[in-house]
Amino acid sequence: EVFLPEEPRPAAPVDFLQELPSYQSALRRRAAAGGTQERRAAPQGSAGLRAAEAWGPEQEGGELAARPAREYPLTIAEKRRLRDCQQADIKYISGWKQWKRTSSKSLKKVLSEVRELFSYLELWRRDIHSIEGKFGTGIQSYFSFLRFLVLLNFIIFILMFSFVTLPSIISEYGIFNSSFAKISPKNIEPHCTVYKPSGNMGLVYFYTYLKDLLSGTGFLEVTSLFYGYYTIDAAWLSILRYNLPLAYLLATFAYLALSLLWIIKRSVEGFKQNLVHDEDQFQSYCNKVFAGWDFCITDPHAARLKHRSLQYELQTDLEEERLKRKIADRTMKEKLRIYSLRIFINIIVIAVLSGCFYSIYRATVFSQENSNVSIGHDDVGNTNFQANLLVQYLPSIVITLANFIAPQIFSFLIRFEDYSPAFEIRLTLMRCVFVRLANIGVLLFSLWSQISYCATDECKACGYNYELYPCWESEVGQEMYKLMIFDFIIILAGTLFVDFPRKLLVTHCSCKPVQWCGLQEFGISDNVLEIIYGQTICWIGTFFSPLLPAIATIKYFFIFYIKKISLIHTCKPAARPIRASSSNFFFLVVLLIGLVLAFIPLGISIAHIPSSKACGPFRSFNTSWAVVPDTVLGFPTGLQQVLHGIASEAFAVPFFMVICLIMFYFIALAGAHKRVVEQLREQLVMVRFDPLFCTPKV
Repeated sequence: EVFLPEEPRPAAPVDFLQELPSYQSALRRRAAAGGTQERRAAPQGSAGLRAAEAWGPEQEGGELAARPAREYPLTIAEKRRLRDCQQADIKYISGWKQWKRTSSKSLKKVLSEVRELFSYLELWRRDIHSIEGKFGTGIQSYFSFLRFLVLLNFIIFILMFSFVTLPSIISEYGIFNSSFAKISPKNIEPHCTVYKPSGNMGLVYFYTYLKDLLSGTGFLEVTSLFYGYYTIDAAWLSILRYNLPLAYLLATFAYLALSLLWIIKRSVEGFKQNLVHDEDQFQSYCNKVFAGWDFCITDPHAARLKHRSLQYELQTDLEEERLKRKIADRTMKEKLRIYSLRIFINIIVIAVLSGCFYSIYRATVFSQENSNVSIGHDDVGNTNFQANLLVQYLPSIVITLANFIAPQIFSFLIRFEDYSPAFEIRLTLMRCVFVRLANIGVLLFSLWSQISYCATDECKACGYNYELYPCWESEVGQEMYKLMIFDFIIILAGTLFVDFPRKLLVTHCSCKPVQWCGLQEFGISDNVLEIIYGQTICWIGTFFSPLLPAIATIKYFFIFYIKKISLIHTCKPAARPIRASSSNFFFLVVLLIGLVLAFIPLGISIAHIPSSKACGPFRSFNTSWAVVPDTVLGFPTGLQQVLHGIASEAFAVPFFMVICLIMFYFIALAGAHKRVVEQLREQLVMVRFDPLFCTPKV
């Protein structure tokens, strides 16, 4: 029997790759940067040196300079010869090209040094790297997320202070020859413009200042912290007229847009990492085993941190693979048992959520109905002073308790549902989101119902309940301020009076119940929800309290060190490691949900509820949004027509259709790229099992 040699298989067709826009753009980038394929394909040894010398400075029409010698895969001696050849060729280059090459090298060096400097100036850089090495990338992602919120709130504070607070202070005190103008509201009943803040006068007790500091009343109510302070219609800075109402509204839109764009940008980066990780588990192993180590590390401490980080990543991969195998090997009886248990646990979760919502509703209604008695200086000697104070702060106390108890219940129940660590975080976060964000919604709904309730003709003339809420924006700002302060107090109290005593008991007490409880694990879902809840309060409250982002920045700054100390001294490493690649993306998605939900109360407050006629920059307008059409009326006629055309349906409908077409194009392009990636993966599999697959036909 004669065995004929097997005919070589033809190479896989790759011409269709060149038709993709991404391939063409890659070619352009390769040409602009000198190419990366040439670098990879550069031969070794003397042949590599000859190829590098041939790749002279005059390539592609002499427009591009040669790559530095250090970028070639050559030995040190060959790199020196190549450098001498490049320097000898400089005399044959024109003066313009020499200057261009020198400028390009200098610019690259300066940019590299600037990036290195900024990396050293990065906030909490060393602390976060230490946490990553000791506790893994999952917990490190929480502290990185906390750092992001600190920077975000600081920028929001700079924005609001620069465009709202600073012009008001400058004009009020006459700095830089400035002044301000107050225009009395027109066609408004006189009783609607009466506002007497409850500022402290005369002899004041110390605990009164403490109460004002915790609740935002008293001396804080008349400061620039709250909306009622900015009762200015225009500020004159020399000869320049500054429209404070318009600036106030635009600054609000600006910080919301900034938050949205920044979160989307970080979410896209996290989605890319998550997509790459989820596509091929084998690729993740290869990257960690063969390319995970940084050979530039020379410090022993840094090497230990990197070693621990890789160890936690591999441990997480193995844990997820173990769970996948366990799920695949389940019998029908085990599946029925686990699904029945999950249904029962979800019923308990729904009952807990319903109880929290009902408690918040009843507490808010009770507080609104029984807080009509003012708490002033005359009540100091009254025995009902403490009771009235408790009634006034009852919604904040119940909300804080619900936010503290419900996540603990959810974290306990999730252990019995047998999910993967990453999915446990997601599911627990989604359950807690309903509690925390819905609590804010219930509180705001109750306040708005009281603000909009009018039983007399005098009240209807104002458009809101002017008797109880003469400056209702400041009242809402005080509620947001109290929620933020109480949230910080609860976090601090939980660390001081729960975590540290538990650590002491476990360390020094050998009782079986104490040892059974063990040390506290750092719950990522609970801690992330705490800061997302606080950030949602900040987004809502910044319109009613422009300096609230400064308080949030200081709050998160201290929370970082509180959580770091608690993590190092009172917590133990998680029994089930958590991956950071999926957690980072999901944290930002939940934060984005909080931002979108913050749009709803702000939109209702700006466009629907009548603005206060006794305080604030919008007292001359029916609503806060009314300042925009009023400003447009002052523009030239041509510009008014353009703006009205943009706001009309004739422009909105075609614009929406064009946006839909662009979106469909990118969806189709993404689908084409995905199909190409799948084909390339199939070809790689064929090459692995059959090397003759890519052998060209002779």
